[in-house]
Amino acid sequence: MATTYPASEKQYAMTEARDVMVPMRDGVHLAADIFRPNSGGKFPALLAMSPYGKGVQSMTLPRQPDPSPVHHTPIEAGNPEYLASRGYVHVIADVRGSGGSEGEYLGWVSNQEAEDGHDLVEWIAAQPWCDGNVGMIGISYYGTVQLVVAAQQPPHLKAIMPWNAPADFYRESTHHGGILQMFFHYLYVQRICADSSTSVTLKSLPREEVKKLVAKLKSDPDIRINPEVFTFVDNPRKAPCFFDILAHPLDGPYYWERSPYTMYERIKIPFYARSGWWAYAHMHLVGAFRNYNGIDAPKKLEIDAPVVEPRPLPDEYNAEVLRWYDYWLKGIDTGVMDEPPIRFFVNGAGLWRRENEWPLARTVWTKFYLRRWEELSTEPEEAMGKPDAFAQQPPDETAKLASIQYLSQRLEEDLEITGPAAIYLHASIDQDDTNWIVSLRDVAPGGKQTELTKGFLKASHRALDAKLSEPHTPYHPHVNPEPVTPGRVCEYAIALAPLANVFKAGHRIKLVISSMDHARARDYELAPESLGRTHAPWHLCSSKTTLHKIFHDAEHPSHLLLPVIPAAGAAP
Repeated sequence: MATTYPASEKQYAMTEARDVMVPMRDGVHLAADIFRPNSGGKFPALLAMSPYGKGVQSMTLPRQPDPSPVHHTPIEAGNPEYLASRGYVHVIADVRGSGGSEGEYLGWVSNQEAEDGHDLVEWIAAQPWCDGNVGMIGISYYGTVQLVVAAQQPPHLKAIMPWNAPADFYRESTHHGGILQMFFHYLYVQRICADSSTSVTLKSLPREEVKKLVAKLKSDPDIRINPEVFTFVDNPRKAPCFFDILAHPLDGPYYWERSPYTMYERIKIPFYARSGWWAYAHMHLVGAFRNYNGIDAPKKLEIDAPVVEPRPLPDEYNAEVLRWYDYWLKGIDTGVMDEPPIRFFVNGAGLWRRENEWPLARTVWTKFYLRRWEELSTEPEEAMGKPDAFAQQPPDETAKLASIQYLSQRLEEDLEITGPAAIYLHASIDQDDTNWIVSLRDVAPGGKQTELTKGFLKASHRALDAKLSEPHTPYHPHVNPEPVTPGRVCEYAIALAPLANVFKAGHRIKLVISSMDHARARDYELAPESLGRTHAPWHLCSSKTTLHKIFHDAEHPSHLLLPVIPAAGAAP
């Protein structure tokens, strides 16, 4: 029989104060809405902060499923009434330069924003309605900012819940494998409520240098065939923060400042990471695992099924917030730290499981080789053979996506694949660059395909960092692109986002290799639901028709490296 643990009960009505102006260390004031229990006592507080607009976070809108025409993804700060009624103060703030706050918005979780978070935490702790214990709340942007604020080590921040929080702004958010990911075009143009946003690039460079940079970007042939991207290059003040991303195609200080992984040694407080399988390609999912494994503090990790969360966030989220913060801020033993630290949903099997480490200690790393006749097998190719090939025209000439596929035989028994994965691809192209896009799928006996994970790599970014790479997680510096010699066979090591899936007996493993995606090419039948209606990650395409050849002989053993989990009782 499961143990039942206590939790804060609903016992208060809520009182609110809107547009409270909170002073920062430099005299700038941030606007906050404060929701409190209607009691004269002192309570722990939960801070949420983002540029998505604080007002919409507390709308009295009934919960909306994804198909609803008023489902609004950025409502991500938690439920004020739920939390206040159970003895928490919920503070929702507009970050600097957004909404009702003063100052300039400097882009995704800047260092200035981290410092402001520190000051907000300490201001909250000093208020007569706070007992001095502060946590943070919210997902995605609200989740990421928690990590950079925690790295500032405000004395009264006792724990955080960074759900759906990218760890690496370059690799997970803006550039998948070095390829510009267009989701941030949507994010910065449609979702950021910052009328006082500014471009770090425009502020830091002399006018003549800006002109040279714009001219260089406008001469990029891939940008020149994309009118929308070209417009933002040609008019840098149209979307200043998106221009900063376009101005920084390589990893470096601009991204490091905004990437929690660079601050792990300064994050010392308990944290609870979470995401869902797939979760907008690499953006949220990879970050959850990297944050969990990278930070040395009391911690938990949970990965949900690939579903679209309703908005406002459901009571299940708020109840887990309660379970976490009752433990860390109120001292109530909710059992949240008694269970194994990792919990995830196993796709295909339809069940939840708890584990103690990631990757799983019992993993059998298994190579699945690419072979002739579109075969995928644990046995390498026997014959020399000829390479497989596909040619991709650019998107100003065709909407068709060219690809090549490899399929396993029908599985004789269930096969679990859980963990990080990678592909080692031996290939040549007839241009000096291309995009590699790799999709791993589960194919049911009737032919229905489910995409489980993807990997990306710009060919010119193929260099590896040997110190940071592991066989299942190759790591690319993305700082010094090297054009490909046309016709030369190169090895491309491409990380796939982690997965957990049981391929049922009779199913097949399918690998699809392509080089282009675009906004009009979404396959709603194939892609997991968590892509949502508005979260459609696609990438800047090549402007050149490119012939791709895939080699798979003894000299060029192209293969997937997959984390096979032995069945219970099976020999490893």
